[in-house]
Amino acid sequence: MIPYGRQSINQDDIDAVVEVLQSDFLTQGPKVPEFEQAVIDYVGASYGIAVNSATSALHLACLALGVDKGDWVWTSPITFVASANCALYCGAQVDFIDIDPDTYNLSPTALAAKLEQAKAESRLPKVVIAVHLSGQSCDMSAIYALAQEYGFYVIEDASHAIGGSFQGRKIGCCQYSDITVFSFHPVKVMTTAEGGVAVTNSESLATRMALLRGHGITRDQAQITQAPDGPWYYEQIDLGFNYRMTDLQAALGLSQLQRLDSFVSQRVELARRYNELLAGLPLVLPQQIADAVDSAWHLYIVRLRLESLQLSHREVFEQLRARGIGVNLHYIPVYHQPYYKDDFKVDHFPVAEAYYASALSLPLFYDMTAEQQQEVIAVLRSILHDARNE
Repeated sequence: MIPYGRQSINQDDIDAVVEVLQSDFLTQGPKVPEFEQAVIDYVGASYGIAVNSATSALHLACLALGVDKGDWVWTSPITFVASANCALYCGAQVDFIDIDPDTYNLSPTALAAKLEQAKAESRLPKVVIAVHLSGQSCDMSAIYALAQEYGFYVIEDASHAIGGSFQGRKIGCCQYSDITVFSFHPVKVMTTAEGGVAVTNSESLATRMALLRGHGITRDQAQITQAPDGPWYYEQIDLGFNYRMTDLQAALGLSQLQRLDSFVSQRVELARRYNELLAGLPLVLPQQIADAVDSAWHLYIVRLRLESLQLSHREVFEQLRARGIGVNLHYIPVYHQPYYKDDFKVDHFPVAEAYYASALSLPLFYDMTAEQQQEVIAVLRSILHDARNE
């Protein structure tokens, strides 16, 4: 089976982890702050908080921005459930904005319309979480302009997008957001096995996230509330979590970061070849925002032109899997999930519904060979050729 995604681990990565295993620090040592600095140097942000997952980073971002009971957080329905769950963890309510029909990211047009209605109903969001699906940035300048007009915070869920750019600057520079979150799960562009980072240009937000990452405990003399009992003294000043990244993970991340540009350039080339070799098939190929975006290409998503085919979406998916092509579907709309579905009507999100009815993620990963990509294309071409309406 050719997987839709997988990590790329070389000897340098292994050596970096072994070095930490042979050191005095396995969990909280020097590699974590070193990794945080390397990430913010790469993306052009001021502060970075490394954590055990992007889900944890999203939760910390919401907490740092003061999300609480009675607040609304809006996000895209075409995302992993963590993009919405992070608001529920804080006691807030979640709503969704329909997606753009071309990029599949959160639609600024739909957002503007929903904001106008929400203002009239006095239920504007406290935070909008813009998800950069497949590695392509949302139209952040448009979203930021709406944030300035309506007064909400912006989190970029860039779990797919490290190494990508928007308007010539790296995703994560936080030019148009308060906090950006990255994921380093094994199928992502680079990996720390599990892990994530929240980056920001706000010292106060960074301080808050760092505190909550480690149980709400501090040794910082500026934060403790009474004279120390001795040099061992610390205080828990808030109810935090154990969301810390280990030195083992950070060491792997530091090594992977050295190859990040290479990872992205290879993904760009694989996407270019897909675009070239899939042209003419009954597919909608991925589109990018013209002259604004350089995608990190975490995913290569196509949509079936089902009106031209005798097979259903599911049948094409199953035939590809049966012939060794590990396609996937990113994502089931969040409001379809049983935990959410009672609160939402599918006809409120027609573009997301149309996307879900026809989308497929084709295999795309750094170590994918030309032969593997050609096999994906040949099998897909064969299935679609046989399924064409005459």
